[in-house]
Amino acid sequence: MRFKKRVSPFESGSSALYSFTLQPTQTLFLLVPCLAPRHRFPTAMRKGTKRKTKQEQQPKHDAENNSTTEPQPQPQPQPPRAKRAKTSKPQSEPEYFEDKRNLEDLWKETFPVGTEWDQLDSVYQFKWDFSNLENAFEEGGVLYEKKVYLFGCTEPQLVMFKGESKVVCIPVVVAVVSPFPPSDKIGINSVQRESEEIIPMKQMKMDWVPYIPLVDRDSQVDRLKSQIFILSCTQRRSALKHLKLDRLKKYEYCLPYFYQPFKEDEIEQSTEVPIIFPAEPKPVFCEFDWELDELEEFTDKLIEEEELSEDQKDAFKEFVKEKVREAKKANREAREARKKAIEEMSEETKAAFESMRFYKFYPVQSPDAPDVSNVKSPFINRYYGKAHEVL
Repeated sequence: MRFKKRVSPFESGSSALYSFTLQPTQTLFLLVPCLAPRHRFPTAMRKGTKRKTKQEQQPKHDAENNSTTEPQPQPQPQPPRAKRAKTSKPQSEPEYFEDKRNLEDLWKETFPVGTEWDQLDSVYQFKWDFSNLENAFEEGGVLYEKKVYLFGCTEPQLVMFKGESKVVCIPVVVAVVSPFPPSDKIGINSVQRESEEIIPMKQMKMDWVPYIPLVDRDSQVDRLKSQIFILSCTQRRSALKHLKLDRLKKYEYCLPYFYQPFKEDEIEQSTEVPIIFPAEPKPVFCEFDWELDELEEFTDKLIEEEELSEDQKDAFKEFVKEKVREAKKANREAREARKKAIEEMSEETKAAFESMRFYKFYPVQSPDAPDVSNVKSPFINRYYGKAHEVL
């Protein structure tokens, strides 16, 4: 009897197949359980996995052999890396900005009437302080809860600033307390002009407009009941080069006009006549008083001083007489107009004119601007006269 072991053609992890040959033509098969399988067929691969190739398995096998035969050198411990010192950024001190005051730009918004265009920038070269104007609108101030009309002007004065004397255009603000606009006209007059002109403000692109304080500038203007009005000019400086010279000069000769019917005008009281006689080689500039001057003596004196030639004497005298007649006629018409205006005026308007007050504001002393305390004057202009109070 021959004994032979055979491997089962099917997978078996716990048994083996043995055969016994009894005779040449007879074979006995016996299935015997095994404790440990000698051979195991590979199981089916999971879906999605890849079979390792021989090339991939070979390096791994070589690495295992090398690890068993050759000892790997131990890596030397690296010295600890020094930590970089953190540089602290210098902390800058916080910046503080002053809150804007409610009426801070009020004086700048008022147009400086009569100032030459090329001098406007010089007016704002200093940091003028008009806190007195702002305080006047606070409780207890002269303008508190009153309807006010403001206009600006400038006064060239010789002042000291930082140890140096210089001529400076000092900004001034005039406040008129009135229930209605003091005037809608502008006076144009100068020594060079032969006659005075009284024209509507709008011809010079000027008008009274409401001033909006800073706290109300996000609101709708038509819903605000403004109590502050400023004289504004909409003439653009960029368009000045397109104006004729005479038109341009008119702005320099402008004066805010005011007519007080209860006060006799200076024109009615004046007996002086400005004379601009077109003589050759140069015109004659002088003033003739028809009550104090005698025309013959006045003319002879001009000839003696060589201001007038002898052959122009008669023509000059006739010219002066004509100017005197015009001036007397203007005075008479002014008196009649004033009398008529008073007769037609309502009692309410009369009370308003009598209660009008003029306040003249100069900038207060500050280290950023010249001191103007010694050059203050109550005089406003020939139409308004003097202010009731200078601040």
